[in-house]
Amino acid sequence: MNAPSRRTFLGLAQNVVAAAAVGAIGVRFIEAAEAMPVAPDLGQVGTPPDLLTQVQWRRRRRRRWVCWWHRGRRRCGWRWI
Repeated sequence: MNAPSRRTFLGLAQNVVAAAAVGAIGVRFIEAAEAMPVAPDLGQVGTPPDLLTQVQWRRRRRRRWVCWWHRGRRRCGWRWI
């Protein structure tokens, strides 16, 4: 039988710590889910609930090769626009 090495021990310890962290997060999530109401208050019949909000679309950023003047010299490079 092979003797356990430090590398295998640390790998096992890391897995145990990760499993404990996931379990703790799961318990917190279950507690939060139990505290949430099951059915939201819909208010008056016939009016749509305010569950949906408008999405704020951000424009897509891309890189572009541009040149600019900096302290009297021309510099060129990639810029985000």
